[in-house]
Amino acid sequence: MPSPHDFNPALVTWDGLHGLPRFDALDDGDFAAAFEAALAAHEREIDEIAGNGDAPTFDNTVVALEIAGDALSRVSALFWNKAGAHTNDVIQALEREISPKMSRHYSKIGMNAALFARIDTLWESRETLGLTLEQTRVLERHWKGFVKSGAKLEKAEQEKLAAINEKLAGLGTQFGQNVLADEKAWALILSDSAELEGLPEFLRDAMAAAARERGEEGKYAVTLSRSIIEPFLTFSERRDLREQAFKAWVARGENDGETDNRAVIRETLALRHQVATLLGYGNFAELKLDNTMAKTADAVNGLLRAVWARAVKRAGEEETDIAALIAEEGRNHEVMPWDWRHYAEKIRARKFDFSEAELKPYLQLEKIIEACFDVAGRLFGIRAVEKKGVAAYHPDVRVFEIRDREDKLVALFLGDYFARSSKRSGAWMSSLQSQHRLELKNGRHGELPIIYNVCNFAKPAEGKPALLSLDDARTLFHEFGHALHGMLSNVTYPSVAGTGVSRDFVELPSQLYEHWLTVPAILKRYAVHVETGEPMPQALLDKVLAARTFNAGFNTVEFTSSALVDMAFHTRTAVEDPMTVQSEVLAEIGMPKSIVMRHATPHFQHIFSGGYSAGYYSYMWSEVLDADAFAAFEETGDAFNGEMARKLKDNIYSVGGSVDPEDAYKAFRGKLPSPDAMLVKKGLSTFEELTGSDA
Repeated sequence: MPSPHDFNPALVTWDGLHGLPRFDALDDGDFAAAFEAALAAHEREIDEIAGNGDAPTFDNTVVALEIAGDALSRVSALFWNKAGAHTNDVIQALEREISPKMSRHYSKIGMNAALFARIDTLWESRETLGLTLEQTRVLERHWKGFVKSGAKLEKAEQEKLAAINEKLAGLGTQFGQNVLADEKAWALILSDSAELEGLPEFLRDAMAAAARERGEEGKYAVTLSRSIIEPFLTFSERRDLREQAFKAWVARGENDGETDNRAVIRETLALRHQVATLLGYGNFAELKLDNTMAKTADAVNGLLRAVWARAVKRAGEEETDIAALIAEEGRNHEVMPWDWRHYAEKIRARKFDFSEAELKPYLQLEKIIEACFDVAGRLFGIRAVEKKGVAAYHPDVRVFEIRDREDKLVALFLGDYFARSSKRSGAWMSSLQSQHRLELKNGRHGELPIIYNVCNFAKPAEGKPALLSLDDARTLFHEFGHALHGMLSNVTYPSVAGTGVSRDFVELPSQLYEHWLTVPAILKRYAVHVETGEPMPQALLDKVLAARTFNAGFNTVEFTSSALVDMAFHTRTAVEDPMTVQSEVLAEIGMPKSIVMRHATPHFQHIFSGGYSAGYYSYMWSEVLDADAFAAFEETGDAFNGEMARKLKDNIYSVGGSVDPEDAYKAFRGKLPSPDAMLVKKGLSTFEELTGSDA
């Protein structure tokens, strides 16, 4: 541990509630010095492990690596939390500096010949070491990590790889900052009542709050936050304003000038291919898919294209319905992307006799949070206790203790729910601290998981409750599913704790958890009217459940097109113009003119700054798993079946990466799934179609 005299000790000595950082004792200017000291301390620890004169053992090499860099882990966790959820000019400037520096640091470790020799010796003799399954998985992770970091390359190639990785780290930071800058810079300020035609009160309130944040008191702002732009596109009767807002939304990262991401993308893809070639892979997708469930690009594309065929057919039927409604209104324009959400909502309101605006008063943020906790209690025996007055990294962030049936503290959970200009878009889960049971050098024995969720829901006007859309509520459940994966972790070694699993398995716990939102017992209890407190009427509940697969073609086309473009980028050996590749892929698959990719290339943060490169498919891969996993509960007739919940916790939520994901899933379900349950769940097929049965 570096001397706390070198920097603010509150960055590494977390002595707040149950070991929570004392956020109120931190300053943005503290990070630079802390990084310098922590990086140097970690380097000294690595040199000590590599230079150990004793023969390598699991304890003196692997365990030593697992606990090394504690100070760096803590400083990094606090910094990247700020960089994503509450950034500013100071943080962004250091982010641009520290990203390549961290890459350089870890490249040096990964290419440490003496250290790799110790790991390689253990790997070659692993069958004789008497290791547990978890220890073998941890050793394998370290060995493969060193190999992918270039440990087996010649010195000149190692230096080239390190330089490329350093450059890539900087490009990823630049990409994300450019998207955030475009999101912050654009707003459509409205004041005329005619401009607000069709907008429900909850949206007007959110737009008024956004305008106030921009110094436009008494006006209304359409922003590029998904929690405002999507409902605006849904409800606004002003087609001209919908078009203006939509074009700004999809143009993020593609606006020319210094925030344009197209050159960043071109360089990123070229460098990624160089990395793959240096490491002996045919393309970057081969590198990234190694050690995943999918294993090959052919397997990924096989699933995506099979689903695409069904999705685009369904989307065509949906577009026909929209075109008919446009004609019915006496208009003669074709269906364009800024029309789809607007008319789909009208069709849903007509077909199922309810609208999003009618549903929203029953989906209070506070109640949906309670629902998340209640489901976790029913399934896993845990409860949340909010701790008021505990400082977090922003005043809106809430702190909860997570306790088990015996009232034992098992985790701390931070919930950060509202959109703000200092936060990047989207929703995510991360950790300040991962669970493990190792003894650390400073005397701490094991660590309590400290997990946080970040969302971007529209903040209501002062004194009013926050209301969610059904998609917002699903997002809340999704991210809390990730949080449970971290909080229920029960492993010995930090590298395999919680979400330390393959990318195409990590979405299973989150996507599976979404299913419990629409379990009738949960909706009946927590979907209560914001003014009357009355539960959602049974008739409306029935309509909501019946409409779950409405617009499935549109939703699946949006996602699958993005995933196919991602795979095209990372299976090609040369990408001279990424936008041309995007256009070619969309033309080849027959992308409807009326729908756009969920994430157009210039703002596709998942793959250019978010760790999902050649991995965006994983949401659908996990969807195959989650549909089959929830079917296991449905087959018992009880969504909270105790035996299935125990098996789910013991084999999925608590084991992290200590077990091979296929083995973990089979231990829970008894078999691996087919895509059938997923296709039925999404409404893209029926059981009868899949089985050829008339029953």
